[in-house]
Amino acid sequence: MPIQVGQDTAKTRKTLTVGDKSIAYYSIPAAEAAGLGDFSNLPAALKVVLENMLRFEDGKTVTVDDIKAFAEWGANGGKNPREIAYRPARVLMQDFTGVPAVVDLAAMRDGILGLGGDAKKINPLVPVDLVIDHSVMIDEFGTPRAFQMNVDREYERNMERYTFLKWGQTAFNNFRVVPPGTGICHQVNLEYLAQTVWTDKDQDGTEVAYPDTLVGTDSHTTMVNGAAVLGWGVGGIEAEAAMLGQPISMLIPEVVGFKLTGAMVEGTTGTDLVLKVVEMLRAHGVVGKFVEFYGDGLDNLPLAQRATIANMAPEYGATCGFFPIDDECLRYLRQTGRDEDRIALVEAYAKENGFWRNPGYAPVYTSTLELDMGDIVPAISGPKRPQDYVALTSAAEAFKKVVADFRGIDLSEPAQEMADEGPTPTLTKPLIKSAKVDGEDYELNDGSVVIASITSCTNTSNPYVLIGAGLVARKARALGLNRKPWVKTSLAPGSQVVTGYLDAAGLSEDLDAVGFNLVGYGCTTCIGNSGPLQPEVSKAINDNDLIATSVLSGNRNFEGRISPDVRANYLASPPLVVAYALAGDMNIDIANDPIAQTPEGKDVYLKDIWPTDEEIATLVEQVVTREAFLSKYADVFKGDEKWQAVEVSGGETYDWPPTSTYIQNPPYFQGMGKDAGTISDIVDAKMLAVLGDMITTDHISPAGSFKDSTPAGQYLIERQVPVREFNSYGSRRGNHEVMMRGTFANIRIKNEMLDGVEGGYTKGPDGEQTSIYDASMAYQEAGTPLVIVGGEQYGAGSSRDWAAKGTALLGVKAVIAESFERIHRSNLVGMGVIPFEFTGGDSRKSLAITGDESYTILGLADVTPLQEVPCAITYADGTTKTVTLKCRIDTAIEKEYVEHGGVLHYVLRDLAKS
Repeated sequence: MPIQVGQDTAKTRKTLTVGDKSIAYYSIPAAEAAGLGDFSNLPAALKVVLENMLRFEDGKTVTVDDIKAFAEWGANGGKNPREIAYRPARVLMQDFTGVPAVVDLAAMRDGILGLGGDAKKINPLVPVDLVIDHSVMIDEFGTPRAFQMNVDREYERNMERYTFLKWGQTAFNNFRVVPPGTGICHQVNLEYLAQTVWTDKDQDGTEVAYPDTLVGTDSHTTMVNGAAVLGWGVGGIEAEAAMLGQPISMLIPEVVGFKLTGAMVEGTTGTDLVLKVVEMLRAHGVVGKFVEFYGDGLDNLPLAQRATIANMAPEYGATCGFFPIDDECLRYLRQTGRDEDRIALVEAYAKENGFWRNPGYAPVYTSTLELDMGDIVPAISGPKRPQDYVALTSAAEAFKKVVADFRGIDLSEPAQEMADEGPTPTLTKPLIKSAKVDGEDYELNDGSVVIASITSCTNTSNPYVLIGAGLVARKARALGLNRKPWVKTSLAPGSQVVTGYLDAAGLSEDLDAVGFNLVGYGCTTCIGNSGPLQPEVSKAINDNDLIATSVLSGNRNFEGRISPDVRANYLASPPLVVAYALAGDMNIDIANDPIAQTPEGKDVYLKDIWPTDEEIATLVEQVVTREAFLSKYADVFKGDEKWQAVEVSGGETYDWPPTSTYIQNPPYFQGMGKDAGTISDIVDAKMLAVLGDMITTDHISPAGSFKDSTPAGQYLIERQVPVREFNSYGSRRGNHEVMMRGTFANIRIKNEMLDGVEGGYTKGPDGEQTSIYDASMAYQEAGTPLVIVGGEQYGAGSSRDWAAKGTALLGVKAVIAESFERIHRSNLVGMGVIPFEFTGGDSRKSLAITGDESYTILGLADVTPLQEVPCAITYADGTTKTVTLKCRIDTAIEKEYVEHGGVLHYVLRDLAKS
């Protein structure tokens, strides 16, 4: 389908000749010549957005004043928060978020028919790629058969979902599915889908070149910014709107410049660098902002390392972390198999239109930071936040503090030991608990590493750290070392290319020998699909309340995410993951002390098995080749025999199977009228949960496994689904009944309405403890509106739209927090739930909120973006206090979304009318 460019852009549309071909483009220098402003000092990331304005300027959705605002941004020192309408070139999905998005599109086809419209109008207008990468679970590990057995179980569990996605592929235009077993969506995007400069025909049939841009239904869509492709994560609802032609409403962002100088020193990795970057940017504060990396240090930073930094933008809180186009970008495009004509276009376009990073590149930034990469040291992050940076030399000592915090022990007191009972620690037991494992000849203790996983898009896209891990395994194998028997080890590459170059280097055998057999191509442990631990290990942990640990090369280590048996989770480079599997214990100072012994009893230190940078670079040059990428991506959409055997019947609308526990028609559009209403006041609302700081979307809508005792488990049991087939919350996001029951059901969430209780519980209308789901149903039956109160950084983490969808379906009308993370705030608005922020230093603590109050917020029908409004809080004793809240409906179009009941309702009504 052709792109619909603006009609008032003749002055900025030019022609670029590359080789013997000519192509149209929208010129930033021509905009300057036309008197629209001086854009020469803009960061490259912002020039991408500016080009978008030039291309779509039509005098209505995008105006000349919108374009001039970018010149004002530069003149104002990097600030001009004007609302603009941005249109990305394409959309990327993974299956956990993609399935509910396609469910919504199918439901919208039913909905538009109900409004008298044409079902065919519900069709993506921009290219959409969905990569199935979140479904594989590690049931089998440590054996050569692990990969095939996990794939077989994946298809057994997920056939209903895969059949549905294949229907979507046939029913919708512009929609492609990358089958299971291919790789992680962000790595497939970086290595194959992304082009850095995109081309398409406009409505007049003319070929146009423009920056490759996208939004994705996964927060780590940002990874592709390492290749100068502007992309970030959005919720499925926002992505669906973008697919259907709705521009993304956003404010012109601030851009933080992060200057990198120097070069990495021997023994450090890109993972060590990114963990430091995350710590620095979290402290600086970059939520809702772009970050652009610049400085001469980029000359020493391969694109794979840049992608690692870009990938973790959600962890440092930014919208994206962008790297401009330069020679290294061109080298990577060539190495990964892009056409030479495309590479020539990227270079010519970037230099002609001001996107190229020249020596001394230093545009205007809103603020700046600087880091000498020579100062980076080996590090990990944990136990529960990516920004919890710990130098490797301090890791073992820091773990003592983790244990003390979990146990409630004050290490400043002389007695550093714990009590069996009572509030005061006594010298009755050692600080570190241990327990014998039944039927095994070893003990577990606080700090035992029970999961060591090389996984996730963050690091498996980087051959330097993957080959580094393989060389650690090779050296360990030569010394006769192996993983500790209690460690569940796994290797889940982000693409088949990784296996290709590990095989070519002979490193797969070495990794297999120490337990890191291939388990699948997907997110696995990083998304919570770590699979069950050995029953004896799980029993020892839970019977003795041990603080078991995991070490993974991922990007997320939030509470309750990795495994229900693991309390402390650490992010580390792949070589360190292997080292910790050999050591088996976080209490070992692996930077200085022996990590293991040879069969002959000789101590082995980390330095004995750590490869040199030269060893790694030599192998990378030998085995990471253009031919490897061309070969592995030759039939990327074909899939294996299992995928090809998935049968699907066509049809314009989906024939919803009534007995399916995976795919159900959601209630959003049922009985919907043709016209929007007004925003309703919130009167005498009750509290569903009072939550603390850094409540992540994992807390709100967990992705991992769940027990039969939970509301979601009971729902499946009632439908004769055995516990073995429960799969995960993430895999069942196509069924709103499961997901409603799983909202606020993370096993580690703490509702401050209850004293010391973990899990998805609250007080019901009768004041008694009950599940959040059951309380919600009781309140909704009584017609009582609900609110949630939270602390700082509410909604951090993943882009999952179900954190907002579930909140809405539980009857929550407003979320009041001290601050919001960008994506979740947008998702709440997209589902018609209003976010409010405390003002004037107020918080749940200063207001003594217990959850027994009622809340009234009036005047919402006439509320304006970012308006402050009064909220009357009536306490249990009858006293009332009025506080001021900031309404975080940020733009005029967002107000319209809420008036319609959500962004999809807005789009559906608009399409039905047209």
